Amino acid sequence: MWPVNLESGDVVLRPIKYRDKAEWTQVRARNAAWLQPWEASNPMGQGQLPTFGGMVRSLNLQAREAAALPFIITERFPGQKKPAIVGQLTVSSIMWGSAMTATLGYWVDQDRAGRGIVPTAVALATDHCFKTLGLHRMEINIRPENAASLRVVEKLGFRDEGLRPRFLHINGVWADHRSFALTSEEVPEGILARWLARR
Repeated sequence: MWPVNLESGDVVLRPIKYRDKAEWTQVRARNAAWLQPWEASNPMGQGQLPTFGGMVRSLNLQAREAAALPFIITERFPGQKKPAIVGQLTVSSIMWGSAMTATLGYWVDQDRAGRGIVPTAVALATDHCFKTLGLHRMEINIRPENAASLRVVEKLGFRDEGLRPRFLHINGVWADHRSFALTSEEVPEGILARWLARR
């Protein structure tokens, strides 16, 4: 199940690594204002979110326990030896047994937004979960004000399942989210093929 690399065109999903710290931190710092309204926060009002190393340790543990797939979103650019980090995508809360479901979250560099990178990344991860891992349902929860993320699920055909009041602690407050989902039988041909055909 893990580790795994997924790719389509110039978009490559790969496992997050400790050695990504400098590049990841640089991308996050450059996008601080862009990402802040959607950032998870500590509802206890104390302490801080994990350090980069703490985040990677936690995600790697979840991956070993088959509870998460922690990807970095990278993009190939002409003249560069390796794909550059442009975002992050995590499939989390993987439930097996009778549920066979997971939740997907992501962020992307503002300079790369609107270029089809996130829809491609979400489609790659969802297809992997459905076709390779055998999961049945993928869910994405989005703040109603997050127009850019709402466009992603719209482009990919995720079904709107309604509002979840005060669902997650975001940017210092309990925030409403809209839930979107797909089941594997809704996309027997895969999401990526459908997305690429519509572009």
